[in-house]
Amino acid sequence: MTSDLQRIQSLPSWLVGRVAARGRGLVADAIAAEGLKLIQHAVLAATAEYGPITQADLGRRLAVDPKDMVGILNHLEQQGLVLRSPHPSDRRKNAVTVTPRGTATLARCGALAEAANAELLAPLAPDEQQQLIALLTRLHEAGAA
Repeated sequence: MTSDLQRIQSLPSWLVGRVAARGRGLVADAIAAEGLKLIQHAVLAATAEYGPITQADLGRRLAVDPKDMVGILNHLEQQGLVLRSPHPSDRRKNAVTVTPRGTATLARCGALAEAANAELLAPLAPDEQQQLIALLTRLHEAGAA
């Protein structure tokens, strides 16, 4: 006979949540070596991909509150990773761009995140890792539809 706790802990949603929390922790610890938190890393990556971009557009793309975005960008700018300057088409807004230092930091963070994910998946054989990623991708895409 299984207990209520055992039933809960065998639910796919519970297991995926625990594995995701471990994965986030591994990545967070890895990129901390670059002085970044997960959200700062995401903002830096979005800036590199979409920049120059307004602070407001960055916030909308990442679902970050505007007040929080200011603090995140302050940190990234203080570290020399992004630059805020008047937007070319609307000088009342700031355009955010990634700096060369930010691009280099982003590359190092990417490698650190990959190593952290390799550690997370290490108990699985390579074919099992590919299968897990394919299954998680299907579940994610089904939820996004």
